[in-house]
Amino acid sequence: MARKTEISRKLQQRAEQMIPGGVNSPVRAFGSVGGDAPFIVRGQGSHIFDADGNEYIDYVGSWGPLILGHAPSKVIEAIMDAACNGTSFGASTPSEADLAEIVLSAFPHMQKVRFVNSGTEATMSAIRLARAYTKRKYIVKFEGCYHGHSDALLVKAGSGIATLGIPGSAGVPEEFIQFTLALPFNDTDALEHAFKKFKHEIACVIVEPVVGNMGCVPAPGGYLAALRLITQREKSVLIFDEVMTGFRLAFGGAQELYGVTPDLTTMGKIIGGGLPVGAYGGPSEIMNMVAPLGPMYQAGTLSGNPLAMAAGLATLRHLRENKQEIYPRLDKLSGELVEGVAAAAKDAGVSLCYNRIGSMFTWFFTPGPVTDWDSAAKSDTEAFGRFFRAMLDNGVYLPPSQFEAAFLGATHSDEDIQKTINVAKQAFASVHA
Repeated sequence: MARKTEISRKLQQRAEQMIPGGVNSPVRAFGSVGGDAPFIVRGQGSHIFDADGNEYIDYVGSWGPLILGHAPSKVIEAIMDAACNGTSFGASTPSEADLAEIVLSAFPHMQKVRFVNSGTEATMSAIRLARAYTKRKYIVKFEGCYHGHSDALLVKAGSGIATLGIPGSAGVPEEFIQFTLALPFNDTDALEHAFKKFKHEIACVIVEPVVGNMGCVPAPGGYLAALRLITQREKSVLIFDEVMTGFRLAFGGAQELYGVTPDLTTMGKIIGGGLPVGAYGGPSEIMNMVAPLGPMYQAGTLSGNPLAMAAGLATLRHLRENKQEIYPRLDKLSGELVEGVAAAAKDAGVSLCYNRIGSMFTWFFTPGPVTDWDSAAKSDTEAFGRFFRAMLDNGVYLPPSQFEAAFLGATHSDEDIQKTINVAKQAFASVHA
């Protein structure tokens, strides 16, 4: 039976009259995959429901935060209890220190943490802090890594090693990003060259330890350790952007999994339990430069919002109490799902590879392997679009882009996994259409 779309289509048309593209974040648009985007009205566990009454197995999970699934009772109760006492005060509340305590316990290198309202705020602030601490101007990011939409980070890599960035968005003057160096991911030689070319001028290196915005692309063995050695030698700050990976790949994030410790860590998503939040933290020596203790200014009216703190605290407490069961199960089910769909593609003669680490994964419509942006960009996006639409029409909701990671949550069931694999077997027939 065909998916109903009439109500969602009308809602989209209405939204387009008032909101650019009808969406408040471009990743929600279906321009690259075609078809009508569902307007979601409810979520429960691993499933979501749209305005037309369609039900989907959800592998987006609000782009990562919902590791406990939709509407977990403990989180909803915590939000309601907090809301009954007031939604915002613009003053300190006890819950801020409560959440800070559990975050710091999971990330031993962090002695202090500052809460903000988004991952973009977190990375922007961490970079400003690194510049203040080192008294240097240049920053290094890697092609294909997304660290939010602040001007200095919306940079497209140049053709040469350590070339100066050019704007990756209209409205970003070249002067704003003249100190941003965009390098190939997974290439330590390029980083060595940059440090040689800009000796004693690079304030920080920021990296997603597992990239999620060119699809899921894990760092290979030794790469993160090499970044750590190089930045220590050059007295440059190493920033791990764990907005996606923090509390997802392990309770202590990617740095626990890889055994590599950065200087600063940025976080978001899971630490807010589905509400808007971000954070950056590190050793006291660096964090004490943040106002009001130091000269690096950063502020936010809704930072440490009591609802977000309550939701994050309920989520992290549950993860901490059940981490011995949750993380191994997520890894097991994710492996079964990703490998099952890949096997179905092979049986159907569809050229596909995949990357997975823990409960983050992507199927790429290319023979692969995918190790960086150049190899990810070789994917057949039209084939992905046909696959995406076929999956959606049969009740499986995936990220509407070849270049976004998908996520599994604690409420996904064996039945969800098996149904998804069965739907994929049918969907691969449409890839050849």
